[in-house]
Amino acid sequence: MGKDTPDRLFEPLDRDPLAQRIAQTITDAILAGRLKPGDRVTESTIARDLGVSRSPVREAARLLQSAGLLVARPNRGFFVRTITADDLDSLYELRNCIEREAAARLTRADAAVAIPQLLQQLEVMRELASDGHLIPQIRADLQFHRLICEASGNKRFLSVFDQIASEMQACFALFERLFINSHQIVENHLLIIDALRSGDPEAARQAMDYHIGVARTDVVARFRALERNQGV
Repeated sequence: MGKDTPDRLFEPLDRDPLAQRIAQTITDAILAGRLKPGDRVTESTIARDLGVSRSPVREAARLLQSAGLLVARPNRGFFVRTITADDLDSLYELRNCIEREAAARLTRADAAVAIPQLLQQLEVMRELASDGHLIPQIRADLQFHRLICEASGNKRFLSVFDQIASEMQACFALFERLFINSHQIVENHLLIIDALRSGDPEAARQAMDYHIGVARTDVVARFRALERNQGV
């Protein structure tokens, strides 16, 4: 190399977020039900519809495979993952492990700073519960819990929660009758806020155990019933 050419171990990265945008577009299609469990994600069709090359579509599919929304089958391509009741139950179990400790950690930090934001999110959830649209309700509910993980200060909690949330959104979007009383679900979040206000880590853990535990029992049971009815 000449004197004016710096030595490089790696080439500069392409900063174009095209693959991420395509991944979000595919995710939105899954959540909206336009792509169903088991559907093939055809690179050529998506590339044609979006007016892009197949390369960023393939990269987006790999991102969604890592997120648990797609599965790759040898010589066949990518398919929308079929999520079972057992998968959902495992997600709830993992979610509770993270969120109960995030809540406890928040009480040991400064929960008073996070509570106004949580109350604001609760108002958003109340408005959406009256609208009757499932997907925005799911996203708002998960955002409430994400705020707790974020405010806890543990970035690992937040990272794992984001992956879990993507899978749970896709799962809930498949079965719109999983939730029968949206208003009651929203108000149940007040128990978490009260526990955070107490400043007691164990109270925060118990509140989250109860909140997620009730949802886990109810939603997984409904999911299993739907699986039986659909012959899964």
